[in-house]
Amino acid sequence: MSKTKSIFFCRNCGNESPKWIGKCPLCNEWNTFIEEQYNKKKSNNNIDSHSIHNKPILLDEVAALNYSKIVTGDTELDQTLGGGIVPGSLILIGGEPGIGKSTLLLQLGLQISGYKVLYISGEESSQQIKLRADRIYSNTSKSLNLDFFIYTETNIALILKQAKSILPQVIIIDSIQTIYSDTIESSPGSISQIRECTAELMRLAKEHNISVFIIGHITKDGIIAGPKILEHIVDTVLQFEGDRNNMYRIIRTIKNRFGSTSNMGIYEMQSYGLIPVSNPSELLITERAEQPSGIAVACTIEGIRPFLIECQALVSPAVYGSPQRSTTGYDAKRLNMVLAILEKRCGIPLGMHDVFINIAGGIRVEDTAVDLAIAAAIISSLQDVSIAAHTCFAAELGLSGEIRGVQRIEQRIIEAQRMGYKSIIIANSNIKGLMLDNYNIKICTLNYIKDLVLEQY
Repeated sequence: MSKTKSIFFCRNCGNESPKWIGKCPLCNEWNTFIEEQYNKKKSNNNIDSHSIHNKPILLDEVAALNYSKIVTGDTELDQTLGGGIVPGSLILIGGEPGIGKSTLLLQLGLQISGYKVLYISGEESSQQIKLRADRIYSNTSKSLNLDFFIYTETNIALILKQAKSILPQVIIIDSIQTIYSDTIESSPGSISQIRECTAELMRLAKEHNISVFIIGHITKDGIIAGPKILEHIVDTVLQFEGDRNNMYRIIRTIKNRFGSTSNMGIYEMQSYGLIPVSNPSELLITERAEQPSGIAVACTIEGIRPFLIECQALVSPAVYGSPQRSTTGYDAKRLNMVLAILEKRCGIPLGMHDVFINIAGGIRVEDTAVDLAIAAAIISSLQDVSIAAHTCFAAELGLSGEIRGVQRIEQRIIEAQRMGYKSIIIANSNIKGLMLDNYNIKICTLNYIKDLVLEQY
């Protein structure tokens, strides 16, 4: 037997070192090396028959691949993946515990009719998976995929053997942190195990044209656990986000070799599973008989989809000396910038006020077009003046106080018009090129934030 030795791995890029070093020479990150007991057993067959017959060929000699994407029937997931699942692709999906990753992929496997699916679980028994499947389809009339196989195993060699025997079109791994290889003497979930098992699954996907979904855990920092090279190996990386105390979930595309990374999907968590949300604006906007102060509606774009979100602000005098700045769903640093602009350029005293910002529905936004709505909500709450109903905002704030234009303004205007809003406030620079006669909505423009007067809207 060979002797087990200690090797230090970089958590970020997977670089190896015989001893601990403070800075990784490959990715230049600090304090990322961790120690693992590592011993890769020698194989008697180092070069397989496929490698012997695999030779370099000219690009012109490569036959064009004619394939059709696997349409899952889940409109949100199909849109996120760019129209469906590409055969032979390796897809990694990460998210917090309990967010719904396993539920989403179990629904996926059960509803792909006409395709053979192998669901491999290292965390649940077959009976537990059966209970979840019964709960998901207890309140639905959808037909169940009869070619849905369940296999509870964590040994990668046995998994590959069964996969080659069944030859499904789709394989789901739940999760990569529980899978291990006998050739490496380290615990499941370690960097070396994750890297080796993912490489084996990639080989399986490419050789047999099987689409493989991998569920990955995330760290306390919100990044996918394991080496960063894991995200480089796979073809697509999906991030499943949301608050476990809130019903809405968002799936974003972080990487996609076969499509755009500007796609996203929205789900609503119910007791029987995840329900695709085709029109998020209707769910995120609250209809009220009387409009309170501190509420502003912004037209944002996530990926390629425009929708309206409700921005809530509460401004009150600081009674504990040091004023508080708290945000939910909005960048705290950007809030500080908006407050500084309002105080410097508009003369609004906010230095001794607590400011709380909330994006309704548990949605987190990064679109800078929300800036004007945040500023309007803060002014509305401070002055206790309500913003007129059916008015929305779509503009960015500059440090000099100017109202800056945003991308895809036509899509934002059309979405506001479709939702029945009577006016939209945008930057004056965005008015160029717009055919105003084509819209049945009042388009108001601003040059500077000091020109914003809530009563006139």
